[in-house]
Amino acid sequence: MSPASAPLLLIFDCDGVLVDSEPIASRTLAAMLTETGFPLTAEEAIERYTGISLRAVLALIESEWGRPLPPDFAARLRERDRAAFDAELQAMPGVIELLGSLSWPVCVASSGTPDKIRANLAVTGLLPFFEPHLFSAEMVERGKPAPDLFLYAAREMGVSPERCVVVEDSVAGVRAARAAAMEVFGFCGGGHVRPGFAGTLLTAGATRVFTRMGELRGPIEELARR
Repeated sequence: MSPASAPLLLIFDCDGVLVDSEPIASRTLAAMLTETGFPLTAEEAIERYTGISLRAVLALIESEWGRPLPPDFAARLRERDRAAFDAELQAMPGVIELLGSLSWPVCVASSGTPDKIRANLAVTGLLPFFEPHLFSAEMVERGKPAPDLFLYAAREMGVSPERCVVVEDSVAGVRAARAAAMEVFGFCGGGHVRPGFAGTLLTAGATRVFTRMGELRGPIEELARR
């Protein structure tokens, strides 16, 4: 099979790409940390922790503050997140229409836990587009920005890295995709994105950036013809 006729796989991050969860999650994390004696704003949470796993976030917080979080902090945070997501979470504008129009295989590769990925996709109506192809950082040794998760997803899907296109919204995710030798498009349309963030993703290694899901199909078709 020639490279041009090989399958093209689209690998989507979940939070901040498929679902507009980052503002909700950052608000919840900041509130719980502040209540626990680790004062933080939602804006600071977005800036510092977007795109990495909860396990890595909590370890980083403990390192930054020099003391441990309560043993039940992660469990309570997941409960509060779940309640907030059930009440507020929305699919990213235009993503349902985009997914319904695609003819290439797709999967999700997220820093979230398997249960969180499935729940967030289910509550927003996106799960049928992806299940069972849901890949979590818990399935690999190293999370983003290491390439492990994207390489694992490609192997499981039977597609070589050079024929994968990753859609990401975080510096950690963009760096992970580049380390996996994959094409990566930076999405800047989420509710957590601040002015100038497109430049940040390009500097991190994104091939191109876009703000509306409808803008993605053209570049993917171009890559598929290569």
